[in-house]
Amino acid sequence: MLRHTVLFRWKPEVTDDQVDRVEEAVNQLPDAIGGVLAYRFQRDAGVSDGNHDACIVADFPDEQAFVAYRDHPVHLEVIREEIAPLLADRAAVQTYVDPA
Repeated sequence: MLRHTVLFRWKPEVTDDQVDRVEEAVNQLPDAIGGVLAYRFQRDAGVSDGNHDACIVADFPDEQAFVAYRDHPVHLEVIREEIAPLLADRAAVQTYVDPA
């Protein structure tokens, strides 16, 4: 199983309403694209200074499913239209996870 983790840091002027729209858009991606085992968008709890503001953790059965998601036009549109305009910083990693 391949786990895709993305961290987002928003620009200072980003509003809660804008983040709500991002959350709504990204939560539609698994159904629109398929091949996703698990998918979560979460906001930082605000417990520690310096953290990113939100994350996505998504599990895929294999690399091919992840690449299909990564390169899918609907995913790219959400990035371009909803996420990129709000970003100050982004970090991502893909890791192999034992599903057991």
